[in-house]
Amino acid sequence: MFDRIKYKSLAKEQLRCNIGTIIICTLIIDLIYIVLTRIPAIGPIILFIVYPGFMLSLSLIFLALTENIKPQVVDIFKGFENLGNALWLNILVSFFSLLWSLLFIVPGIIKGISYSMSFFILAENPKMSADEALNKSKQITKGHVGDLFVLYLSFFWWAMLVAITFGLAAIYVGPYMQATLTNVYKDLKPDDSIVIS
Repeated sequence: MFDRIKYKSLAKEQLRCNIGTIIICTLIIDLIYIVLTRIPAIGPIILFIVYPGFMLSLSLIFLALTENIKPQVVDIFKGFENLGNALWLNILVSFFSLLWSLLFIVPGIIKGISYSMSFFILAENPKMSADEALNKSKQITKGHVGDLFVLYLSFFWWAMLVAITFGLAAIYVGPYMQATLTNVYKDLKPDDSIVIS
């Protein structure tokens, strides 16, 4: 059963004792993002290459939180051990989401949601190809796209808080959403005791 309240409650509990480290990790990644976007020509190219590594690192960090493992700031670089796969996965997710969005907005949203577990899958299965991670994500989210859409909508007022604080509240809201989605992944995964193969 998809329990939105449970996922969000777990996320708050997981963040409570780790929020300082999580915020520092998030701020470092955001700072790198801002700096790279300000560098003419070469900056966006570097960002395109390295950002998927940070995305994978965050997936690893939040997965560790679900196992009561305290994160460290250096963990933001863990994803770079599998940067090639992370980069290709990001390209695939972006390409297919855009492709479906060109048809109509709704199919694009549906596909975007169905791909939402792919980085968690790759984080837990570093030897898996990006294509396999994408397909596994579609399998896991099958029958739950509507539930996930409602989950995203439940953060509407949090998003409004981010807007009225000129992005300042994002240092908490972003990790809160990520932690919630991680708990969804752990629950929807076929068997929590084994790695998906």
